Amino acid sequence: MTDNIAAQSPVSDATLPADGYLGDPAVRAEWDTRYADRQQLWSGRPNGALVAETAGLTPGRVLDVGCGEGADAVWLARGGWDVTALEVSGIALERAAGHARDAGLAVRWVHAALTEAALPPASFDLVSAQYPALLRTPDAAAERALLAAVAPGGVLLLVHHAGMHTQPVDEGGFDPADYVWPAMVAELLDEDWAVEVDEQRPRVAPEGGAGAHHTDDVVLRVRRLR
Repeated sequence: MTDNIAAQSPVSDATLPADGYLGDPAVRAEWDTRYADRQQLWSGRPNGALVAETAGLTPGRVLDVGCGEGADAVWLARGGWDVTALEVSGIALERAAGHARDAGLAVRWVHAALTEAALPPASFDLVSAQYPALLRTPDAAAERALLAAVAPGGVLLLVHHAGMHTQPVDEGGFDPADYVWPAMVAELLDEDWAVEVDEQRPRVAPEGGAGAHHTDDVVLRVRRLR
């Protein structure tokens, strides 16, 4: 799997390409600006739903979608997972790579949007998307990309903030209708998938970091049967 990813995507354990980004430059710029505004945007701790939902899983190959500053990726690698971490922000990836180096852990970094990353299909035992900002398209490209990455027998874990999909456009122009929510992925499931968890629950939130004010999660965990 390593060779396939390296051949198709801008990946590096040590350095990050300045001009190898695959995706919409405007999206990259938006997230780079957000990260540049703070020395640390997130808490630096793994997401609670990820910790809870992977407790009984045997470590294998994992794709961390929207890895941010790398807390989940580092935690997974420390737990024995073979981690590929994907992110649109180059600033976030630089921070994430630094945290992994400091911890003495190997992670493959992919600087790309999910729909542009050309990841090998059906190759990951776990695809983790924790509060991802995936833009909706008429062909459901992001939803299908999440499902396509999961290997037979593997798990997709998608976690988001409860209630956000019904909120109106805010003062900053954020429109929930522009983004993918767990129910949209669930709608695409067929007989090849088994739903293991589909619920709203109180959020186990790391202290500090953006998003700490959200109190409840929607957790979708599905397993690919074949």
